[in-house]
Amino acid sequence: MAGNLPRKIKSIHELLQLQGLPDTRHPLISVLNIAELKKVPKYGPDIVAATNFYFIGMSRFTQFCLKMKYGQQEYDFDKGVMSFIAPGQVFNFIGDQEDDMDRSGWLLLLHPDFLWNHPLALKIKQYEFFDYAVNEALFLSDNEEQTISGLFRNIEQEYSANIDKFSQGIIISLIESLLGYSERFYQRQFITRKITHHGIVSHLEAMLEKAFSPEALEMNGVPTVKDISGQLNISPNYLSSLLKTLTGNSTQQHIQEKIIEKAKEKLIMTDLSVNEIAFELGFEYPQSFSKLFKTKANISPLEFRKSGRFIKP
Repeated sequence: MAGNLPRKIKSIHELLQLQGLPDTRHPLISVLNIAELKKVPKYGPDIVAATNFYFIGMSRFTQFCLKMKYGQQEYDFDKGVMSFIAPGQVFNFIGDQEDDMDRSGWLLLLHPDFLWNHPLALKIKQYEFFDYAVNEALFLSDNEEQTISGLFRNIEQEYSANIDKFSQGIIISLIESLLGYSERFYQRQFITRKITHHGIVSHLEAMLEKAFSPEALEMNGVPTVKDISGQLNISPNYLSSLLKTLTGNSTQQHIQEKIIEKAKEKLIMTDLSVNEIAFELGFEYPQSFSKLFKTKANISPLEFRKSGRFIKP
């Protein structure tokens, strides 16, 4: 139904006006210090939205709960966290707020056109955390929060000053530093939350082992990255970033390693032809299987079978 479609917010001015926030000084960028807002916006009925600009937020609310919903996930901003939303992503805010509650944080709204003709215009699309879900937000330590706050404050100072020919370049440089630190802190988070994350890796391995059983392959075919991340309730990019940090391999590479492992078993333990093994492992074209096998094992399937290094019982 049309009522369920996200509202397309085309400009930063439109979003700020919609939420009763101070208007932007520049049509393509806005920086808000949440602690200095005279009142917190009232969100009333859910407003589902998709914007044409980037949303970078850092929030800490001590006696205040603002829930941000992204897709089907809901996240309570009651700790120091950062979240990132790219143009076109759908989200909404819900909740009840009191004006006198303690709150702090920053909000940066950035239209892609502000980066026009600058290397960051392309580089910003390569930061994977813009595709993470809200429940995969970046949790900051106190020192990290001070670093990020300092960068936001510097951006605000430059944004609030008189605009000259240097302003845009300086602001873009500061934004690039903000994104660079965010990426560093995400890598730290993958490591420091290793108990939870190593549990995810163990769960992944168990899922792949089950998914590559003959029965599961026949019924469902080879699992995709989307299949795996969906079962783990993690966005595909977050899962791949996590796995790259902990294991050196992306989710797709883990799936490919499992394919090669099962292929080796079949080459050693059965008399199936290479083509039959390829079809059993979900390949429509046997040559694609042989190419992947040789890339991963540095030897062709037939050469592996004939190598004599393994003896079939």
